Amino acid sequence: MHDFQFILAGFFVGTVVGLTGVGGGSLMTPLLIFLFGVKPHLAVGTDLLFAAITKSGGTYTLWRQKLIPWRVVFHLSLGSIPGCLVTIYVLNQYDLASTEIEHLIKRALGIALLLTAASLLYKVLKTSYSSTKMQSFEASGEGQPLNPKNTISISANVALSSDQIVIDKESLDTNHPVLTVLLGLAIGSMVTLTSVGAGAIGVSVLMLLYPKLPLPKIVAADIAYAVPLTLVAGLGHASLGTVDWELLLKLALGSLPGIWVGAHFLSRTPERVIRLSLSVLLAWAASKLILV
Repeated sequence: MHDFQFILAGFFVGTVVGLTGVGGGSLMTPLLIFLFGVKPHLAVGTDLLFAAITKSGGTYTLWRQKLIPWRVVFHLSLGSIPGCLVTIYVLNQYDLASTEIEHLIKRALGIALLLTAASLLYKVLKTSYSSTKMQSFEASGEGQPLNPKNTISISANVALSSDQIVIDKESLDTNHPVLTVLLGLAIGSMVTLTSVGAGAIGVSVLMLLYPKLPLPKIVAADIAYAVPLTLVAGLGHASLGTVDWELLLKLALGSLPGIWVGAHFLSRTPERVIRLSLSVLLAWAASKLILV
């Protein structure tokens, strides 16, 4: 019975990822801990390789659409991979099954989930404000109705027209690359410790660092750099013995069709409602983890 439940959990998380682009780690790790009673260090290690598998397919699609700004990905990876390796080295010095480390991982996970919930809420409010402003602009008669073909979707699953996928030099040079490397360093450590942080948090910070870069390209950069990060972190956890390979297979069996279903119904789903609901759910999970 548990086998089917794990596959169903993978399908649920995959569907949400397909609908919203929210990182699977922010959903899968709390599910494994709360719903199935998986030990935190095993939940984190297994979920990291799960994320590497699911994000690889998304990265290939984005690469085919020429949406990935590789310079941003390079700077993020320049910080995230060393941050990941240092964190794995530190974890290797401790007994990950001990009560103290278990509490540390839970609290760190709670903080990461709280940041993710805040990032989701920020994007919901920002999108609502932008939509209201655009409607007011059109109602005033100053603007022409938008052509759907020229509208930039906030989802990375929607392709852009040829004039929208061009990245000019000014868009990438808005801020110093050092800030991007430091962001990668912080997220690399957070992801390795908690499996959370490479999704909504990364997107929100990149929006601040590269305000002129189209949002689909920011999402694409966030997904692309997360593949080597989660792969290295997952293999690092595997070397520590904190990956449940059988569980990983069951989750992957459910998530791959789930992502397809989510992407298929993307345009028919009220994305803001889902993101707002996820924000509340993650904030609740974060409070449970921090207060234990």
